[in-house]
Amino acid sequence: MLVYNHQKIEKKVQKKWKKSNLFKTDRNKASKNNYYILDMFPYPSGSGLHMGHTEQATATDLLYRFYKMNGKNVLHPQGFDSFGLPAENYAVKTGIPPSESTDKAINTFKKQMDSLGFAYDFTGDVITSKPSYYKWTQWLFGKFFENGLVELKTDKINWCPSCNTGIANEQVENGKCERCKTEIEQKEVPGWFFKITDFAGDLINDLDKVDWPEATKKNQINWIGRSEGALLSFEVRISNFDSNSNDEILNEKISVFTTRPDTLFGATYLVVAPEHPLITNYELRITNYSEVKKYVERAKNKTEMERLESKEKTGVKLEGLVAINPANNEEIPIFVADYVLGGYGTGAIMAVPAHDERDYEFATKYNLPIKEVVKNKQSKIKDSNIQSKFKIQNSKLFTGQGEMINSGKFNGMDSEEAKKAITEFVGGEMTTNYRLRDWSISRQRYWGCPIPIVYSPEGEAKFVGEENLPWLLPEDVDFQPTGTAPLAKSKELKERTEKIFGKGWTPEVDTMDTFVDSSWYFLRYPDPENEKEFCSREKLKRWLPVDLYIGGAEHTYMHLLYARFFVKAMHKMGLLEFDEPFLKLRHQGMVLDENGVKMSKSKGNVVNPNDMVEKFGADATRMYMMFAAPLDEEIAFKEEGVKGVYRFLEKVWKLFQNKKFIDCGGGCEEVPKELPVLLHKTIKGVTEDIEEMKFNTAISKLMIFINEFSKHKNIPRGAMEKFLILLSPFAPFITEELWSELGHKDSIFDQEWPKYNPEMIKEEEVELVVQVNGKLRDKIKVPADISEDEAKEKALASEKIKKYTDGKEVRKVVFVKGRLINIVV
Repeated sequence: MLVYNHQKIEKKVQKKWKKSNLFKTDRNKASKNNYYILDMFPYPSGSGLHMGHTEQATATDLLYRFYKMNGKNVLHPQGFDSFGLPAENYAVKTGIPPSESTDKAINTFKKQMDSLGFAYDFTGDVITSKPSYYKWTQWLFGKFFENGLVELKTDKINWCPSCNTGIANEQVENGKCERCKTEIEQKEVPGWFFKITDFAGDLINDLDKVDWPEATKKNQINWIGRSEGALLSFEVRISNFDSNSNDEILNEKISVFTTRPDTLFGATYLVVAPEHPLITNYELRITNYSEVKKYVERAKNKTEMERLESKEKTGVKLEGLVAINPANNEEIPIFVADYVLGGYGTGAIMAVPAHDERDYEFATKYNLPIKEVVKNKQSKIKDSNIQSKFKIQNSKLFTGQGEMINSGKFNGMDSEEAKKAITEFVGGEMTTNYRLRDWSISRQRYWGCPIPIVYSPEGEAKFVGEENLPWLLPEDVDFQPTGTAPLAKSKELKERTEKIFGKGWTPEVDTMDTFVDSSWYFLRYPDPENEKEFCSREKLKRWLPVDLYIGGAEHTYMHLLYARFFVKAMHKMGLLEFDEPFLKLRHQGMVLDENGVKMSKSKGNVVNPNDMVEKFGADATRMYMMFAAPLDEEIAFKEEGVKGVYRFLEKVWKLFQNKKFIDCGGGCEEVPKELPVLLHKTIKGVTEDIEEMKFNTAISKLMIFINEFSKHKNIPRGAMEKFLILLSPFAPFITEELWSELGHKDSIFDQEWPKYNPEMIKEEEVELVVQVNGKLRDKIKVPADISEDEAKEKALASEKIKKYTDGKEVRKVVFVKGRLINIVV
């Protein structure tokens, strides 16, 4: 076949691979060479794979092939995160059950994956909506339940009125549902919560154990939100309380968490959240209760994000009540304000307007006292940014650390030292606080994993028991969302519950957040057909944790955080011997259209991988996705770029069709001497680039190789075979076919990865950097094996160097062979 016909080649090779078990991993092999590489499994949407999937999957696929040819026993599995709202919404529109549309979508995905040459091992069908999988999701829920790591409680949750379900904090983006972009409401709903907050400290500290992008680590740390501070108590009294009169003593205290207990003497008011029990408990004591109640009602309709990010801070004073500052026994007013959240800390704060921006804004708006208690030691250096923002002359606002003033016996003390001293003085407690909340997993929808809980006639929750797993999703369900969980209308589920547990017992009707399914799926792949355990101890030890995980950075706050929590909880329960799921994590960049705009159906700018494979082939599509930009950077997808890669593959094809390669058994005098050198440089460069995931530069080196080799008549066959192996992870179809045409009966992917000869790539000359007293002054060409004395002699002979050294004493010479010489004068 003289002409490169990608369609014919790729169909032929696909058939060849399907007949073989080439890409099936021996999961029973106990070996130090076991290597587990994984990309985040996809949700099987009706629209099929998109270009983001293609980029992510190509990266893991080429690494799989690379490590396989380097002698590793590589596990490279795939499955489907198949529960979720899109299939249920499709059922609402069409009446087609989610199970049917999901199965159809999975078949589409598998065909696309085959067409793109992704060498996945699908053993065991790890599909989250299959009872064989969600049986173990439910079993794990039972373990969490037994160990007190999941609890039922009524709490205010984020409610999406469009999806008719609650969602977790991590699934809210700028006050909107991250899936459908509808404004989120706050709603009191009973539901199940995983106690992720029990692991908040470990989730931060253990990031030091893993090789993850620093930005991802930082974002998780910020999301968890650790604060070191103190817990302080303020007594609550009736306004104008007279200890000598018959005024009632309330015996009420407000606890506050603060990161600045050193500023306690400067606290001039307290603020409680609209949800704080003080408001309802003392309705009769708050003389302006009607005004307060209206404010609280308005706050209920705001999301937490809206409350925190609102530029204008509002509040209402609780008339009739005051607090007592424990440091100086002064009465201070109490306000309710929605910028304080009921679920963070204690739901109350002490306000120190002289030393906090937000408190300063609020105090100036409501004309409240501002009392300085920390003085800047470097008085000439003010908080200039803050002063500029508030346009203050001789500002009382200082947010840094300094010297204590107006603080009684603590005057003159360093404010950092005063934190602990003042906390102890008022009987407080130094503590750590976290912004992270427990994970709300109850969803009032159908297409999700049923929560395996039943309720006794007295309302007590009970796990259904391992013998009743899988606790099946009923099929007699009306998919139309009404705000009531669809399972509540299932006669099948109700009858099953009463048959097993007795009359009066009722089933839980919420389903689990789909992120529960994806929080442990990587533990199933090593042993996907095990019906007795989610994974045997032996295979857990053999394969886990995951060696390399690749997926989008958008999963930082949800999937990646939840998966870490699950593993830590399972480790605590003795189910796992490790406590981090992914040893190494890398992200792929987002794929944009040619104008740099995010792809979406509504904009009509989506590029379908099917179209690219049809026009240019899988090899060209894969290679372009790896060549267009570094893996972790955005790609502005340009069809012209795919054409360029296609022309390169055409050139490779023609070279193998039109040239007669020579065998060099006893040496090849007729081969230009620069070709073997280039071959070994290419082997070294491509190998190192793949290991460092610099795929774009690896492809560039392969292109340089072909451009140079194609100029010559006498090309060694061995060099071209090695080139094909180097190219094969990027372009598996064309290389498999050309390998076969060279007369090989076995697959190219059963070959050993080429090794380079260090002697072949030694440079005869190098450029030596010459420094004088550490500053670059010249660069000179010298023999690669030059000695220190010779290098010193040549450097001092340089005219550029002489003007810095003449008449001066050379005190020391620092020589780094092949790189630099530093002359200290």
